[in-house]
Order: sequence, then structure tokens, then C-alpha cells
Amino acid sequence: MGLSGPGGLDYLVLNHLGATPSGTRSRSVQATRWLLQVNFLSYVQLTSLALPSLTDSKGSLVVVSSLLGHVPTSFSSPYSAAKFALDGFFGSLRRELDVQDVNVAITMCVLGLRDRASTAEGVRGVTRAKAAPGPKAALAVIRGGATRAPGVFYPWHFHLLCLLRGWLPHPRAWFIRQELNVTAAAAA
Repeated sequence: MGLSGPGGLDYLVLNHLGATPSGTRSRSVQATRWLLQVNFLSYVQLTSLALPSLTDSKGSLVVVSSLLGHVPTSFSSPYSAAKFALDGFFGSLRRELDVQDVNVAITMCVLGLRDRASTAEGVRGVTRAKAAPGPKAALAVIRGGATRAPGVFYPWHFHLLCLLRGWLPHPRAWFIRQELNVTAAAAA
């Protein structure tokens, strides 16, 4: 959070991590409810509390999401649902603020796997995707928020995957299958 004078707020960066182990057991209602609370509803709650201050300061809201909130993949149903909800909510909020002439920027950040131990453990044997360096992803988020960019994709080629989702759904599925170890994911 950045401060705009005493008690003001210039930036709010929403970046929570809540994940269940990958695999079919993570599709329970309890796991889904928990992921929605951590990865979606908490963002909405913080935004509703911060929006008046951000409006006063003409501030920025930076929403850190995931590629799985734009491109569905196997064995990530609850997590993907929460991340898709972020895109829907903040995309709609951006439009509402725009038509009301409210000068609050919303930057949606679409990130991939980061090189954290918890991430590596959660996807071990499930994906062949390489983890991106955390500091470089953080720098991309900071740049996007500081420049009031509408979107940030890190690594950059995720933007192409998001575009392919609508244009070429069958080749997209082929690309996803190349990164997934279905046997290991189903066993989880």
C-alpha cells in the first residue's frame, strides 16, 4: 500500500496465496469455498474498504491473478474458479469506474508459476512448466501498477495463451496437454 499524505492511499496491491494440493481431491466444496474466500472474496472485501481512499487520491488497484484465471486447465477447478472470478469482478469494476468518471486504475496481473518452494511442491510431477523467477515477476507487477497499465502478463508469452483461448480452442488444449503429466495429476 502506498500513502498519499496523512491517512491517504495511493496503491493497493492484492496478492494472496491460497491453494489446495493439485488433483481430484481438491474439488471438494470445502476446498472450493476456502479458495474462493482467500483468492476472491478477500480481494473484494479489501477493495470495497479501500475504494473511497483510492478514489480521493486517484490511486491504483493492482490485482495479482494467475494464468489459470484466464486459461482453464486440468486438475485446477477450484483455484481456476476463484481466479476467473477475479477477472470478472475487476473487469466489471473497471468499466463501472470508467462510466462514472472515477480515476482509479485497475491493473490485472496474470502470472505463471513462481519459483517458491510451496509452488514447486504443489505441482511436482503434475506439470512440465518451468517456474519463473519471483523477483522478476514482482518487478513486472510493480511496473504495471506504477504505469497504471490495464494488464501485465509474466512471462510475456502468457498474453498469447490468453488470446489463443478465444481464437483457437483446440490447439490451446494441445499446448496445455504438453505441459501436463495427466497420470501424476490424476493420482494426486
